[in-house]
Amino acid sequence: MTEPAIIGVFEEGHRSAVIGLWTKCGLIRPWNDPHKDIDRCLSVPLSRLFILEQGTKVIGTVMTGYDGHRGAVYYLAVDPDAQKSGLGRQLMNHCEDYLTSLGCPKINLFVRSDSESVQAFYRTLGYEQETSAAYGKRLIPDT
Repeated sequence: MTEPAIIGVFEEGHRSAVIGLWTKCGLIRPWNDPHKDIDRCLSVPLSRLFILEQGTKVIGTVMTGYDGHRGAVYYLAVDPDAQKSGLGRQLMNHCEDYLTSLGCPKINLFVRSDSESVQAFYRTLGYEQETSAAYGKRLIPDT
């Protein structure tokens, strides 16, 4: 019998497993240092890095935060061996419940334009592509 997957909050001992999962899922980019992303998340009071564990193995993550206007979601990852089993939906529901408890009226998230399967996943959860253009400017280089 497979152990249940339990959602918890990131602790320092999870760091290498979380970054390993992000690497396995193709979420790491050269311009974003995952260690710095974790540290930044942990330094903001309303931000959370939730982990999904099965036994002692980290099989999922999601990073979320709220700035008083909108919630944001980053680093949603489910181990490829466990995808298509509802775990991504479970993590997103947890994020939505957390943000709703803070009074957050809306979530914004970014999906890479070439990630058609990820876009389809979010559509099944009721997310819609908006007409706003995303702009960015790096203020502090990670490399």
